[in-house]
Amino acid sequence: MKSIVLACVVTALASPVFASSDVGFDVNVNIGNRPQVVVPAPPPVVIEEPPVFIVPPRLGFYVGIDVPYDIFYISGRYYLWQGNVWYRAHHYNGPWGVVKYKSLPPGLRKHKLERIRYYRDDEYRVYRVEHDHYRGKHYKPEKEWKEYRKEEHRRMKEDKKQEKEERKHHKKGKHHGDD
Repeated sequence: MKSIVLACVVTALASPVFASSDVGFDVNVNIGNRPQVVVPAPPPVVIEEPPVFIVPPRLGFYVGIDVPYDIFYISGRYYLWQGNVWYRAHHYNGPWGVVKYKSLPPGLRKHKLERIRYYRDDEYRVYRVEHDHYRGKHYKPEKEWKEYRKEEHRRMKEDKKQEKEERKHHKKGKHHGDD
């Protein structure tokens, strides 16, 4: 291999045709070096307030509205298309990690992004008109979280009340045994 490259270089330098013309010659041989894989940095996504997600009937999954991002919510995860790269996160504000196209949920792979945007915008027009009376599926992340926290707080209060009753009942039992 080295002898072939050396012969090419010597021939090129020795030939008067190459010397008198404006021709360039370059040989690069890389053996054993793998190309570097560049992983894009996670995008800086800043969403001031929890976005509303709606489900266009033709898509069957949640798409974010009123945000400057192509953001989707499927099976408890958020997906973001930005800078020709797909990202995934557990929260709508990240942190985001790169996800391969073949690892996307089937719904996202089934439709081209332009078609998803078309269905989103079409359903968003309905949402804007009907807003308070909108009958389609919709989701706002913080709303569910607040309801969950409220229920958790109610359960904690109930548990404390039950513990207090058990202690009170336990104390009564000890006093009756002392007689």
